[in-house]
Amino acid sequence: MDITQVVSLVRRAVLEVFIQCAPPLIAAIAVGLVIAIFQATTSIQEQTLTFLPKMLVILGMIALLGGWMFLRMTGYASALFNMIPSLAR
Repeated sequence: MDITQVVSLVRRAVLEVFIQCAPPLIAAIAVGLVIAIFQATTSIQEQTLTFLPKMLVILGMIALLGGWMFLRMTGYASALFNMIPSLAR
């Protein structure tokens, strides 16, 4: 295994992390923005107001996309395990 293969494996791992983290994070940012606009228009300056809705949205996104995330992660892991015999040479 040379350095280009190692870099390729690390690049793919980082890309998988970004792809799987993006939907819950984007949803949390959107909810945070909506709540921030609501707080600005109503002059409510409560710092803890955003915590529960963001947490519920993140949990909901993980519940909805958990199967897809699991399939992507197991696909990547099986590709890594299938490469082991070629590395033993």
